[in-house]
Amino acid sequence: MSEIMDIDARGLLCPLPVLRLRKVLAGLSPGALVRLEATDGASWIDVPHFCAQDGHVLVSAEDWEGVKVYVVRKG
Repeated sequence: MSEIMDIDARGLLCPLPVLRLRKVLAGLSPGALVRLEATDGASWIDVPHFCAQDGHVLVSAEDWEGVKVYVVRKG
């Protein structure tokens, strides 16, 4: 299994979680995995939209008691 890079965006408001995700993905090779943790409710809409728009795969999206946890594979 591939190593997953973690991004802690808890406490950050829109659009910062997606901007951090974009910045990290830009430096990785296609197929790399990133786990993003965010508390901003808007990320529930923003992250899937960003992935679809930029050609990345949203592997999973879960809500762990208010912390949204996304796993994204770079496209």
